[in-house]
Amino acid sequence: MKALDEIDFRILKKLSSNARTPLKDLSAHAYLTTPAVSARLDKLEKEGYIKGYHAEIDLEKMGYIVKAFIMITVEPEDREKFTDFVKGEPNVIECHHITGPYSMLMQVVFTTTSALDEFLGRLQVFGKTETQVVFSTIMENRSVVL
Repeated sequence: MKALDEIDFRILKKLSSNARTPLKDLSAHAYLTTPAVSARLDKLEKEGYIKGYHAEIDLEKMGYIVKAFIMITVEPEDREKFTDFVKGEPNVIECHHITGPYSMLMQVVFTTTSALDEFLGRLQVFGKTETQVVFSTIMENRSVVL
């Protein structure tokens, strides 16, 4: 895989701030023709630098007013079953294997606290959990500054 050059970084930076940036605007920003930028985008996608293009949805407006972080200790022999469970749960928006006294960290969203409680009951078959409910968010997920 070839290292990225300054033009690649310019394109990625522009897309990370707005994934819907028109090709014409990307071309002007990168000082290249539209076909040249299109070829660069194809290359960046094929090499895995661009994993996808996403819409940022306001989950609260969609009714998901309860956000929580759950840590859980999952035994190694249960990891595959846990992974299958989590991947099948639409309310789990992130799950990470971590260091420390817990082995997994999840971010979840629910419409009610009772729905969160029901999920925790199903989750606890995999191990001990600790849950923090979010009161407010100071800063949402963001891209690394390129």
